[in-house]
Amino acid sequence: MADDDLAHVLTAVGPRLRALRRERGTTLAQLSETTGISLSTLSRLESGLRKPTLELLLPLAKAYAVQLDELVDAPATGDPRLHPRPFTRDGVTFIPLTRHLGGLHAYKMVVPGAQPGAADPEQRAHEGYEWLYVLAGRLRLLLGEHDVVLTAGEVAEFDTRTPHGWASAGPEPVEFLSLFGAQGERLHVRARPARK
Repeated sequence: MADDDLAHVLTAVGPRLRALRRERGTTLAQLSETTGISLSTLSRLESGLRKPTLELLLPLAKAYAVQLDELVDAPATGDPRLHPRPFTRDGVTFIPLTRHLGGLHAYKMVVPGAQPGAADPEQRAHEGYEWLYVLAGRLRLLLGEHDVVLTAGEVAEFDTRTPHGWASAGPEPVEFLSLFGAQGERLHVRARPARK
C-alpha cells in the first residue's frame, strides 16, 4: 500500500469510529467502560488527533462486534461474501448486510414475539430515513400518531425524525429488512424501461 493510500485509510478511521458509535447509540463514557480505553483517548481517536493502533482498534472491534477491516475500511480481498456479526439492542437482533459504515446501512432484523400485556414500543426520533420490508411474521409499526401492522411482503418508508418504534404484532417473532440512511439518503426504486 502506498504512503498516500495508508494516510487516507488512517485519516478515515476516526470518522468511521464516530459514525459506528453514534449508529449503535453508545456514549464515549459507555465505550470507555466496555473497552478499558480512556475517554480522552477515544475522543482523540475519533477526532483524528490520535493515530489508530492495533492496541486501540482490537478492543473497539470486539465491543462493536465487527471485523477489524470494517473499522479501517481495509482494501477488498476479492472475496465478495459478507460475514455478518449480529448484535442485539433492546432485545432486537440486528444482522448487518453491508460492509461499510457510511451511506445506506442494510440490516436483517429479528424482533421477538410480543409478550402478553407488554407495553407499547418506545418511539424515538433521530436524523435519517428508513425503509422496511417484512419477510416473515407481523410487524407493528408506531409512527407518530399512526399504529399499523405490516405483514410479509409489505413495505413502509419514513423520515426517522418522526417518532417511531416497532414490535412484533403477535406472539411469533417478526423478521424484516431495514435500509437506513443516517444522512437522510432515500431508496430510489426504478421501474422497468417502457417498451417501444
